[in-house]
Amino acid sequence: MSHDFEQLRDPDEFVRAAMQWHFGPGTGSPFWLDRARSLEFDPRTDVRTFDDLSLFPNIVNELRDVRVEDLVPRGYDGDARPVGVYESGGTTGAPKKVVLLEDWLTRNLGLWADSLKEHGVVPEGNWLNIMPSGPHLAGPFTTRMAQRSSSVVFTLDMDPRWVKRLLAEGRAEDARAYAEHVIEQAGHILRTQDVRFLMTTPPLLQRLARREELVELVNRKVDTIIWGGASMDADTRYLLRTEVFPGTRLIGNYGSTMALGSANERPGLGDDDPCVFDTLSPFITYTVVDPETGGRVPYGERGRVVMHHVSRSALFPNNLERDEATRTAPRNGSGGDAVADVAPVATFDDTKVIEGVY
Repeated sequence: MSHDFEQLRDPDEFVRAAMQWHFGPGTGSPFWLDRARSLEFDPRTDVRTFDDLSLFPNIVNELRDVRVEDLVPRGYDGDARPVGVYESGGTTGAPKKVVLLEDWLTRNLGLWADSLKEHGVVPEGNWLNIMPSGPHLAGPFTTRMAQRSSSVVFTLDMDPRWVKRLLAEGRAEDARAYAEHVIEQAGHILRTQDVRFLMTTPPLLQRLARREELVELVNRKVDTIIWGGASMDADTRYLLRTEVFPGTRLIGNYGSTMALGSANERPGLGDDDPCVFDTLSPFITYTVVDPETGGRVPYGERGRVVMHHVSRSALFPNNLERDEATRTAPRNGSGGDAVADVAPVATFDDTKVIEGVY
């Protein structure tokens, strides 16, 4: 079995090869080799197709306490080159931890750059990253994207967990003050620096849009706004694209730390079209399911989003996300579904979902 299975593009062939890697005694991670003993199937013989990923239990809650070294496949033989440990937002309890390895980050950045080019965007120029700092994946990802073109990233202090805590405790005024503190940091950068790309969350973009001076600066300086990390409804998207920021491109981005990456919205969508996200198949894929049965809903129907990450660096299959979406046909016959009009569910794991600034 070749360790270079990431070159395979047939989803079923790719998944079969990945199972040999992640559950081979000499190549699999300590976490999965140990976990395999309690599975009710043998991944190396029973997982034959992309759809068979649904056999796996959702193990992401186990990532709250796992020793991160145990997530690195042994097949790297000491050459894994971890970029860092990144965490979920902590919306439904203690954060879940993943290890990002250099080879996957490099591949994901390449896929991201290809997607931006489809939108007519050449990712050269300075970035302003109004996104969570600390152990959140978006910040380091943007920094590395800028480094590909010898550009710089302007960052700021932002702690989304503090805002979520404030909102959960009913301290909405404190949460608003914190969000304005973040926008003030961004404003200083926009006034004094050259910024070509702006990456932020929908709640913060809407706060920025209320400041006439900052709107003028963005329309004059910024080529592309990429939003993600929280949902944006169709009416808000239309207003921002057509009236508030007509001088820029507005591109949605959807993903998850537990999927170790994200995908940009489908190129060529009109202002009135639903915002559709395609997968980074075969590495990151989505399915849209009925949460009661686990079966896929028909195209055009809404259901819960399940994400799978399968690469040489990691295996996180069958993760039921806290989002619902409309199931949409994917482009290019890739594995899984495309998703449209993504929105959070009200509760997840019996916990109220609070998006906050994130």
